[in-house]
Amino acid sequence: MKNKDQLPVKKALKLNMRALKAIYRRYPQMVLSCLALQIWRAVTPYVEIYLSALIIGEITGDKDPRRLKFLILAALVSTAVIGLGSALLAKWRDTQNSGRWHKFNWLYSQKVLDMDFADVDDTKTHEVLSTIMQNQNGGGWGLTRVIGCYEKLFSSVFTLLGGIALTVTLFTSKVPESAGAYTILNHPLFVLLVIAVMLAVTYAAPSLSNKSKSYWSRNADQNRLGNRLFGYFGFLGSNRELAEDIRMYRQDIICDRHNGDKESAFYSKGIFAKLSIGPKGLYSAAASGVSVIFTGIVYLFVCLKALAGAFGLGSVTQYVASVTKVANGVSSFISTIGDMRANGSFLSLVFEFLDIPNNMYQGSLTVEKRQDRNYEVEFRNVSFKYPGSESYSLRNVNIKFKVGERLAVVGMNGSGKTTFIKLLCRLYDPTEGEILLNGINIKKYNYWDYMMIFSVVFQDFKLFALKLGENVASGSEYDRALAVGCLEKAGFGERLAEMPDGLDTYLYTSYNKDGINVSGGEAQQIAIARSLYKNAPFIILDEPTAALDPIAEAEIYSKFDEIAGDKTAIYISHRLSSCKFCDEIAVFHEGAVVQQGTHEELVSDKNGKYHELWHAQAQYYTKE
Repeated sequence: MKNKDQLPVKKALKLNMRALKAIYRRYPQMVLSCLALQIWRAVTPYVEIYLSALIIGEITGDKDPRRLKFLILAALVSTAVIGLGSALLAKWRDTQNSGRWHKFNWLYSQKVLDMDFADVDDTKTHEVLSTIMQNQNGGGWGLTRVIGCYEKLFSSVFTLLGGIALTVTLFTSKVPESAGAYTILNHPLFVLLVIAVMLAVTYAAPSLSNKSKSYWSRNADQNRLGNRLFGYFGFLGSNRELAEDIRMYRQDIICDRHNGDKESAFYSKGIFAKLSIGPKGLYSAAASGVSVIFTGIVYLFVCLKALAGAFGLGSVTQYVASVTKVANGVSSFISTIGDMRANGSFLSLVFEFLDIPNNMYQGSLTVEKRQDRNYEVEFRNVSFKYPGSESYSLRNVNIKFKVGERLAVVGMNGSGKTTFIKLLCRLYDPTEGEILLNGINIKKYNYWDYMMIFSVVFQDFKLFALKLGENVASGSEYDRALAVGCLEKAGFGERLAEMPDGLDTYLYTSYNKDGINVSGGEAQQIAIARSLYKNAPFIILDEPTAALDPIAEAEIYSKFDEIAGDKTAIYISHRLSSCKFCDEIAVFHEGAVVQQGTHEELVSDKNGKYHELWHAQAQYYTKE
């Protein structure tokens, strides 16, 4: 992978500002609390510096007891107020920033939920999101760095303003004419020369530091690749789902090869090690060296003016502390700009993800909530090919089904069965043709209204590590009796009776240590119960018995009419024996509906695809 040049400063700063606004819109107090605390911490030290200088000046000068008491009391009160203010602001900041990492992840999750399913289903989308998370978890790049950068930026700006206010008199205080050669310190050109040298040294240190940091963004590809490899191979051994395969096939050896690769990005012979030994390390060391030079110049100039009689010991304390803070402020400002510039490369990827547009028309018609569930769905000359594909997954599909019907969709792998369901549920829109609900194109219906009339159990369904009842109801407030009834219909009744806390039993141990693990078949029964609880007019089962044993499968088949009730049921299956109870069977082959009819009609057609599939499976259950 080739190194990439850094983004222009202006573009990088725009990306950082856009990111801050995006965070502020969702979490305003998180941003305000952070910035308020930094401003407070930047300004308040000058109060202590100023009062300390006055106290030292009084002690070494007039020694007025009354003035000393007043100054000491003022210092004590200001210290108490500053401490109290810092504590309150820190508490506000800590409260608002708790779970910051999860809050940022919520922004990505919300985007995934809001975007078109076609983009969610696109591997490129997940590659971009995966890279964003690797950048975030590996080096803290992206959104997680934005608030920190602005904290430092505000801190440096207010540090500068406070420091300048207390430092101006350093350059305006005159050395007495009686100081002889020291009077050159009063000459405007000499003052300008000192200021110019200070600024040059102050600018040089963070500039060199930014030069060192720039190698991270220049080599962002290697940074991401290193984090991706470590994130996968570094934790592969702790993946419970892969434990058997890792042990049986000694895949830990593969992990060792990658984890022990000295030339990998972050290892001793990797690119970042070489850069640290080379230019990256040299720039960083030079930055530290230049900072020391600045400190020496400040002390020399302040001490020379004090020695010449321009001001007393108290002022020396004030100027040394203030000028040093001004230098730190300038250094921090320039360094932060460099950090924001480096982060710009990572933020551009963040907004590439967040800016994915929604192209699917959402519709506005409300889907009628019919008590009689009298819905009719029709596919009319529907063809479809996935985005980026040149070949059709479905071609000229024409099919109609009504309320209460049992439709089986069968066919070989890749025949278009699952694509048919995705189009029906409007996860995708047809490339050609149209799908009608009660005679109206489904695109005209409100998208979420339309989705609510379907309950689907997909092959790759997921359960959550929450309570059983919450999994069934997809919510924390639910009808417990209905949830139990749905579980019993799905064949989970006996297992439910054995659970220690019934519906309140946690599934898995990811969230609760007392959670229970369920088998694949039991998980599938829970998923079926979840689809029943939704009580949608259409229930779609995509290989619902794939993980069940034969007895449990037979039980589901025998109860299928009872389970579906008055719902329209669409049943996708590889096992043709499960289709016999359906009112109609649609046979898919190479993206087209090649046959449609009852089991008896289709199996009697010896030249048909269904007959071929039926007898291909039946031979394993019959004797010669």
